Amino acid sequence: MHERNYICYTYILVFFKRKNIMQHMQTHTGEKQYSCEICGSSFTTKQSMLQHMRTHTGEKPYSCEVCGSSFTTKQSMLQHMRTHTGEKPYPCEICGSSFTTKQSMLQHMRTHTGEKPYPCEICGSSFARKANMLQHTRTHTGEKPYSCEVCGSSFITKQKMLKHMRTHTGEKPYSCEVCGSSFTTKQNMLKHMRTHTGEKPYSCEICGSSFTQKQNMLQHMRKHTGEIPYSCEVCSSSFTTKQNMLQHVRTHTGEKPYPCEICGSSFARKANMLQHMRTHTGEKPYSCEVCGSSFTTKQSMLKHMRTHTGEKPYSCEVCGSSFTTKQSMLQHMRTHTGEKPYSCEICGSSFTHKQNMLQHMRTHTGEKPYSCEVCGSTFAQKESMLKHMRTHTGEKPYSCQVCGSSFTMKQSMLQHIRIHTGEKPYFCEVCRSYFTQKCNMLKHMRTHTGEKPYACEICASVFTTKQSMMKHRRKHTGEKPYSC
Repeated sequence: MHERNYICYTYILVFFKRKNIMQHMQTHTGEKQYSCEICGSSFTTKQSMLQHMRTHTGEKPYSCEVCGSSFTTKQSMLQHMRTHTGEKPYPCEICGSSFTTKQSMLQHMRTHTGEKPYPCEICGSSFARKANMLQHTRTHTGEKPYSCEVCGSSFITKQKMLKHMRTHTGEKPYSCEVCGSSFTTKQNMLKHMRTHTGEKPYSCEICGSSFTQKQNMLQHMRKHTGEIPYSCEVCSSSFTTKQNMLQHVRTHTGEKPYPCEICGSSFARKANMLQHMRTHTGEKPYSCEVCGSSFTTKQSMLKHMRTHTGEKPYSCEVCGSSFTTKQSMLQHMRTHTGEKPYSCEICGSSFTHKQNMLQHMRTHTGEKPYSCEVCGSTFAQKESMLKHMRTHTGEKPYSCQVCGSSFTMKQSMLQHIRIHTGEKPYFCEVCRSYFTQKCNMLKHMRTHTGEKPYACEICASVFTTKQSMMKHRRKHTGEKPYSC
């Protein structure tokens, strides 16, 4: 039997020792009579001050009997021991979950009560854990107390710094139990596991689409809401994802942070660099399930698949024509709008397609980058070289469906077809004469204009057609190409 009880009348608590009630009363008065001689921090009890001193001295007097780990306080050592014994003495009264420490159980209880006792003094946001509030506060102060010892990068939390360190060490401590792939973070490993399980735990509340990652679901939701939260500070263009906005900004800065390790070419996007690398390695990881053709990019494979399915998902809003690729549809739209966005820097001629502009430029530069492997003839366009090759191979891939005649060029076959159909799509604007071929119409026009564009190099006589000029030249050369 204690001779005397000591009572706190504020909280109606009873203490059996005067020392204990004196320590408790300091929680009311705020008095902290014990100070650290090194950093000046103050404490209500001598025990708390002595424990704090160990953060300076590094002393860890309490050791785990199982694994030998050392701790600054007996309480920390006892909590650690539970990782070996599996003891979880603190149960949740609501759901029955058990915890190794009382603190963990109290934090868990807030998931039921919704209590968030730690408010941010700057913006008022509330948090269930003090640690989370302190981390959040750094988004206001800009404080990044954790630094990488290798490159000096700073981080708001120790966890983010440790993750970053793995980019230097190459450590990937989390492994997939199915395929053995390794990951730097547990979160990435769990996301990867869904590729095996097919799990898509995040659903769109509007259309029901499911996603493996919450981020992908949130990005998808913006299609419904129309939200475009990320803006370019230079041109004010808006984007649904931060990643797309950052990639766009590089079009202004010219930054290309992803270099090819083989040839040194740099790219604004990592995906483009990886695709480029395949031009060196020859890797074609995407295969057509129908014909087995392989492709360097998934996009190219999907486009190819449409040659089998006949799918044309892109439609012209003006005339309804359908196309297999968005690029083809946009190029077609220019036939309606008359837009010619590609201009020749030398003569100012405009073109609807970039490829046509580049081909035109060769008329100025004289460049002929395509060579015939048989005779060495060079051509400005690949198509022209392929047509020429047929003079060697004898190939005539275009056939008339009426009479079976074969032709080396599609254009020649189409012109021939008009012999059967009687079609004459080209007419003279002066006399309304009609012609099956454009070249014949142009020759005819010269009878009206008097134009004679072909000149003899010997006597300077001029002619309306090249054929007439060639006949005339034989008078000078004496050439007789036709034998009896």
